[in-house]
Amino acid sequence: MARIGIMGGTFDPIHNGHIMLGRQAKEEYELDQIWFMPSGQPPHKTDHRVTDARIRWEMAELALKDEEGFVLSDFEIRRPGNTYTAQTLTLLKKTYPEHDFYFIIGADSLYEIERWYEPERVMEQTAILVASREYEKEHPSLRKQIHHLEEKYGARIMQLHCREMDVSSEEIRGMAAEGKPLDGLLPKAVAEYVKRHHLYEDSYGRIYK
Repeated sequence: MARIGIMGGTFDPIHNGHIMLGRQAKEEYELDQIWFMPSGQPPHKTDHRVTDARIRWEMAELALKDEEGFVLSDFEIRRPGNTYTAQTLTLLKKTYPEHDFYFIIGADSLYEIERWYEPERVMEQTAILVASREYEKEHPSLRKQIHHLEEKYGARIMQLHCREMDVSSEEIRGMAAEGKPLDGLLPKAVAEYVKRHHLYEDSYGRIYK
């Protein structure tokens, strides 16, 4: 049985924080592979336009091509309509019954998880690996949130011990829209792709902020 970490998200764009998190999960919990799974039409991203799936896929492909054990998966992106994590995990377990899945998220997502579509199905189907991340709303400690979800849902939640991610895709889109340099925030090939295709710039870019 292979131990597979799942990194979901729009990856708009994929950045160094995503790569760092994948590396830490793979090493700390001895995972065989990390599957990066760009979403098709995420139902919670209705406040801004999401970049075309083909472009997000190409950026992720560039970012992951030299990373051992990192796999770019089209499992979600090729599904029509809204894609929900609970449904994706059900389909994954049905398609790959020989694998043991670990769902990798930031602390902000762990605080929001009870608002997700069928959160009990998410937590019963996979172990969750959570990394510290800034969360603006008032909230309990990460330890208390983990204990709450374990008690209420029987969730299996383990903490990732890596430095807190200090970058987000939203911030990067805003910086690109303002013409600011993206050095050190994106894998080099992705930064070059964003620049070459003028992604998120000017009026086009401001849609994304």
